[in-house]
Amino acid sequence: EKERYFMAPDGVDLYVGGVEHAVLHLLYARFWHKVLFDCGLVHTREPFQRLFNQGMILAYSYQDAQGRYYLPDDVEWRGERAFTASGEALEARIEKMSKSKLNVANPDDVIAEYGADALRLFELFMGPLEQQKPWQTKGVEGVSRFLQRAWRLVVDEDTGALSKTLCHDPPESAPELWRLLHKTIKKVGDDIDSLAMNTAISSLMIWVNAATAADRLPMATVQVFVRLLAPWAPHVAEELWQRLGGEGLVSLASWPGYQASYLEEDTITIVVQVNGKKREVLTVLPGASRDQISELAMASDKVQSFLQGRPVKKVVVVPDRLVNIVV
Repeated sequence: EKERYFMAPDGVDLYVGGVEHAVLHLLYARFWHKVLFDCGLVHTREPFQRLFNQGMILAYSYQDAQGRYYLPDDVEWRGERAFTASGEALEARIEKMSKSKLNVANPDDVIAEYGADALRLFELFMGPLEQQKPWQTKGVEGVSRFLQRAWRLVVDEDTGALSKTLCHDPPESAPELWRLLHKTIKKVGDDIDSLAMNTAISSLMIWVNAATAADRLPMATVQVFVRLLAPWAPHVAEELWQRLGGEGLVSLASWPGYQASYLEEDTITIVVQVNGKKREVLTVLPGASRDQISELAMASDKVQSFLQGRPVKKVVVVPDRLVNIVV
């Protein structure tokens, strides 16, 4: 009964583990699950529906000619070479973090300087989750600045009170920001499903930049954003949620939905080519006909300058994408 409760309906949805675990953890887990299935003690043939191997985080290691490793704090760079304090040249190379190589970045130090949310965000923002990535502590600064901008959307940094740009107007009163937020909801949701954490965070940064430039921010709009921020920066998000008057914990709030109508573009851009080379970019309404697009392209002064009076043999129009004029 317990097995069917915890493994319903088809076993574990997602197994996330490093590639170095494949020979031990994954092999044993799968082997024993199949033994239990043959014994009639579990109800699925396979224990995991999906396997995902995350990439390792790498870091510089420093080794002398005798094979001794040095802590990064004991190393100084001179140009493109690393040396000890006494001037001995070291071999510097990027490899996986290891206590034996003395190249482990202590998360406690990063948290003490930037906070847990910044550390969490930076690890997910470094690059595609499945790739190996070199650690750079300075990179945390950029993510920390993003969190500070998100904080200032709600909190006046001088007084500690709510920001003066916040208002109780309906979200539709800031249509461009509201439209962008709906696109962000879809983007973040899709990226979570595909484990593309870095691009999900990037879309949150784009929205914060737009909101920072706005003269007035409807509180309801910012509340939706805070719900999107919560999985990535839970401590900051809970504080902002409380200040915005949200009920309960934001971590327990429902995930926001998006309206498909807000995903449609008011205008689209179409590339105009002459003999296959890009010469112009048109702005048109979505769904414009081939004839309308062709007429706009031919009416462009820039396009005419490249035609140079030569006869047009053919105009190829791919609606909503491009025009190629062959002369």
